[in-house]
Amino acid sequence: MHAVRWATRLTLLSLLAAGAAAAAERHDNPLAAHVRAANSRFQDVKVAVAEGYSPIPCTSGIDGGAMGVHYVNASYLKDETPDIKRPQAVMYEPGPDGKMKLIAVEYISFKGPASLDGQLFAFNGAPNRYGLNPFYELHVWAWRPNPKGTFADMNPNVTCDHASMMHGH
Repeated sequence: MHAVRWATRLTLLSLLAAGAAAAAERHDNPLAAHVRAANSRFQDVKVAVAEGYSPIPCTSGIDGGAMGVHYVNASYLKDETPDIKRPQAVMYEPGPDGKMKLIAVEYISFKGPASLDGQLFAFNGAPNRYGLNPFYELHVWAWRPNPKGTFADMNPNVTCDHASMMHGH
């Protein structure tokens, strides 16, 4: 009887440890850590604006969740090789107070297949909702954990509910 109880407890502990490890891996991905280190200056949305980024409307998912407001640097869209310090888009979640909170970045390339630190970009064909030619993209949820994965498009932990609160952004 003690052996069964011990085995049950051991199984439960191993499942909990595996779940915690998976959750930690999703947020503590090495590339996400590199992206955070290279782009922490964007915590203040004014830095993104000063570096030539302009906002496009908040993007929500049809199944819930969102990507937030993308601030896009059009000149970086011409980059042929991804540069960790020059994301093509910096993503923010609008708060109820109108403040923008940095949540992720997106790298976009029109030449592919593209990768950054060994992580392959996803391919988006045309026509697409952005009106762009076919492109490769990589979202990196470096500041907001994403239960769908570090590189997923939509994040169920993000909302566009307060996008109308944006004043001049």
